[in-house]
Amino acid sequence: MTTIQAQVPDPLARQVAELAEQEKVSVDHLVSIALAYQVSAWRKRGTMAERAQRGSWEKFDRVMAKVRDVPPLPGDER
Repeated sequence: MTTIQAQVPDPLARQVAELAEQEKVSVDHLVSIALAYQVSAWRKRGTMAERAQRGSWEKFDRVMAKVRDVPPLPGDER
């Protein structure tokens, strides 16, 4: 495992310590979870942007044209 040192504002450090105590986990564990979650979100955003660039409105319109024009099922009106 690698140790990372980071400077964080005191109020945030207090909140993290309180949350770690509340969840009965170490601050290190909580920070690792939060960091993993954020890195995953950033990567997903990049992946979605790449996929969006490969998309085509013409292909989208062709697929949507195949959808039947029928009223929604009861309960799905919204």
